[in-house]
Amino acid sequence: MGWFDRLFGRSAAKRENRIRDIASLREEFRRRYELFLSIIRANNQALEVMSELDAGLRGERLFGMAFVRSRSLTAVESARTMAMGLMDLAPQKYDALADRLAKMRENIEPCLRLRTSERAGPFVLDFSKADRERADLVGGKMASLAELASVMRVAVPEGFVITSAGFMHFLKMTGLQERIQEGLSSLASADDMDDLHRLSQHLQQMVIAAEVPDDLAEAIYAAYDDLAQRHERQLHLAMRSSAVGEDFASISFAGQYRTELNVSRESLLTAYKEVVASKYGLTAMSYRLARGIADEETPMCVGCLRMINAIRGGVMYTRNPMPGGEEELLLSAVFGLPKAVVDGSAPSDLYAMRRGGAPLILRSVVAEKTFRFECGPVEGVRKVSLPESQHRASVLSVSQAMALAELGLAIEAFYNRPMDVEWAFDAIDNLVLLQCRPLTIAEPSLEIQDDVTVGGGALVSGGVTASRGVAVGNIHKVFKEADMLSFPKGAVLVARQSSPRLAPLLSRAVAVVAEQGSVTGHLANVAREFGVPALFGLTGALEILPDAGVVTVDADNKAIFGGTVPTLLTRRPRPRNLMEGSTVLATLKDVSRHIAPLTLIDPDSPAFRASNCETVHDVTRFCHEKAVHELFRFGKHHENPEFSGKRLVTSVTMQWWVLDLSDGIAKEMPGKYVHLDNIVSIPMRALWDGIIAVPWQGPPAIDGRGFMSVLFNSTMNRSLDPAMPSHYSSRNYFMISKNFCSLHSRFGYHFAQVESMVSEHARENYASFRFQGGAADDMRRERRVAMVGELLELHGFRVDLREDRLAARLERLSRSDMECGLRVLGYLLMHTRQLDMIMNNAEQVALVRARLQREMDQVSAMRCRWTGVPEQETAEVHDSSLV
Repeated sequence: MGWFDRLFGRSAAKRENRIRDIASLREEFRRRYELFLSIIRANNQALEVMSELDAGLRGERLFGMAFVRSRSLTAVESARTMAMGLMDLAPQKYDALADRLAKMRENIEPCLRLRTSERAGPFVLDFSKADRERADLVGGKMASLAELASVMRVAVPEGFVITSAGFMHFLKMTGLQERIQEGLSSLASADDMDDLHRLSQHLQQMVIAAEVPDDLAEAIYAAYDDLAQRHERQLHLAMRSSAVGEDFASISFAGQYRTELNVSRESLLTAYKEVVASKYGLTAMSYRLARGIADEETPMCVGCLRMINAIRGGVMYTRNPMPGGEEELLLSAVFGLPKAVVDGSAPSDLYAMRRGGAPLILRSVVAEKTFRFECGPVEGVRKVSLPESQHRASVLSVSQAMALAELGLAIEAFYNRPMDVEWAFDAIDNLVLLQCRPLTIAEPSLEIQDDVTVGGGALVSGGVTASRGVAVGNIHKVFKEADMLSFPKGAVLVARQSSPRLAPLLSRAVAVVAEQGSVTGHLANVAREFGVPALFGLTGALEILPDAGVVTVDADNKAIFGGTVPTLLTRRPRPRNLMEGSTVLATLKDVSRHIAPLTLIDPDSPAFRASNCETVHDVTRFCHEKAVHELFRFGKHHENPEFSGKRLVTSVTMQWWVLDLSDGIAKEMPGKYVHLDNIVSIPMRALWDGIIAVPWQGPPAIDGRGFMSVLFNSTMNRSLDPAMPSHYSSRNYFMISKNFCSLHSRFGYHFAQVESMVSEHARENYASFRFQGGAADDMRRERRVAMVGELLELHGFRVDLREDRLAARLERLSRSDMECGLRVLGYLLMHTRQLDMIMNNAEQVALVRARLQREMDQVSAMRCRWTGVPEQETAEVHDSSLV
């Protein structure tokens, strides 16, 4: 073989080897890119979870213990996914992450442990053996009632209690406990009424469909038969909820659970399951979420008491719960069963009794009553019309009202606190107590001024103040369940009855208006507890008030005005954190210490190491930063052009470099340059449109103090000098694929990072923006990021500010909406440079802010051609008069 053939053969072999090497590198790069994308997706999920937990800490969303557990573990799992991906990108380089994550999980899991335990005790307990010492077995309501019977010799119905031990046995033997926890953990958002309603229906159906275990059923039947032998053979029961924890301080649980009246032996087990299922009713679940009560904290006991077919009944508050009513005791009364009082389904008489000295009726309001509830002939209750002679008749005589007041004050003295008592007079007019629990007295949230002058007449006035205060909002009338599910946050709830079923809306409503209801009804109790102004007994409200529009509800002065009445707004209730002091909030605070804080802030610091990760947030930040570094490093250290960054050909006088991760460039071209027309990355194109939309006119006019601040900080901190060596100082890097873009940049003295995923799938879409630094002093830098944050919030970004650092996020929007947000970010990258120097000049700041806001609105509204050039020319967008 001649020298030419030998040389040609060697050259061909080299080319073949070169081709194989390139193919192998391409395959490895794509593998690494998939790992990188998995890290990005996990980081996105972790940031979303931490944002949800943070919103919970600030009281901006409803959440339960299952939510805290599931989201916390999701954050840990996301961090683990990121760590595993990074360790695969760089084997043996970041192994310390595994130990750090194991330690974090070791700290987090005890905080989230399910606090359930086997309840020791009988499944069923005779009512005569119940007292406050056994409240954890029989529930607070039944314990209080039984104690009144045994100690104070008050007349109460005989019966028995199906205990918390029986309840736990029921859940355990039917497998309901695990299924309920799974359901609660699956709740995506406790603020979503549709999701909460669906889950409530699902859990209740599971409970109703379950079979009561034989040993529990036998114990229930045996207790019933024993009671029946002591009374009439056809014994009927009132089966009343008595959940453990219903007597928590400042927590009422008013009307949250179900009561089954006039139950026969044949329906005992069905009625028991109905009461247990009400623990997962929409009303009860919403209430527990709003108050931060864990599901396992409230096992359901059921009091089974002999049914009293009352001829008159009602509710007694041993102290008027309204501010200024400390010297009054309140009685609400109806003919028949007291059901109409507690559920607000009918008008009731109201008696205000003197608390000091001998009981005396201070005032009374006799309502017009047209019907009563009574026991049905077989089971249940029925509504019966009242004779006309009773329509305006007083339910209670003076002596009956005084006897009730005397008993109420004695009960209050016994428990040394105000009490909420349900009572009835039986067929021979004997007084019997049916329920007894502590009365929640909501502290007034503001000073009431009743002498405020309001111009113009009220749309409607009258009724009774059930909860004080003033509120403004759009009217939303509720007639049926669908109206509840569509109830918007911040609306005024208008309904016919003050039914407890409306309680789930109190965390969303700013005020409640009802045509029927009383101060002592369950909904009134919860409204006061939540600090929501409420006006009940407002006859004709549904017809008089418009179907939509803004109104001002003045519950103090019993009036509703059209539109906003500014003179009344000083009496709006202060927002309350209803979860303060709860187990759920305490758990969230505890677990958040291991998840949310960020201690690894500066990637250029020697302390930015895997072994220094203290929290889940540290792990995610570290992994994200190093994943970008490792992927870029892989391309940079290979000679092949397709794995190296190419410089973007542009007229913008800055160096822009592009690293194609996968399919961000339409056609691979030889050489070191790439043209914009060849880039198909959706997020980069949108970002670039914002960058070039308005030419930067240079730094603002700087005053002497601003200049000295920059000079001093540049001298003292050499890392601020753009001339100092830094991988950010001379190049701005785009890492792209078709749907992904990560931009790392340094503009003068501040650092910025944009990362975005944009596709046709809105659930995956997000854009995050980090901004930090500056050459001026701390005060000026902090004012700049505050202004930038305010501007971004106007465009839908969620913003977090920490000193001179800003983190902003936009997510789960359509492709077009994400592109609008990215154009805004691109614009800000170019136009926030050196603004920190002027942030001590209020007049100049106002002018600059107005210009930025105007131009951001215009940039956001642009429609972009696929060439990346906005349809509007930059000269049309730019307004030099505002510079």
